[in-house]
Amino acid sequence: MIRKASIMFVYKDCYEEYKKRHNEIWPEMVTELKTHGAHNYSIFLDEETGRLFAYLEVEDEEKYAQMADTDICKKWWAYMEPIMETNPDNSPVSIDLKDVFYLA
Repeated sequence: MIRKASIMFVYKDCYEEYKKRHNEIWPEMVTELKTHGAHNYSIFLDEETGRLFAYLEVEDEEKYAQMADTDICKKWWAYMEPIMETNPDNSPVSIDLKDVFYLA
């Protein structure tokens, strides 16, 4: 498994809505994530700054990258766009973090 982590940004007045939408994640989105090799996906919120810390494990980088090209992913991005910082294609503004330490 490949461990991945990133930082995204949710608007401060949208914390509850962000949590609600993820609590009600669409089953087809979950299916597509798993189809593209995602496991152990967690997102944590720093309420002081609106920063989101995302962690997941993927089977294969290329396979997971293809998730961005799916219709359901694009639909999810459009759904989330009003409540978080996004790029022009509605994908979340995301900063990939470099793996520097791991204790198994």
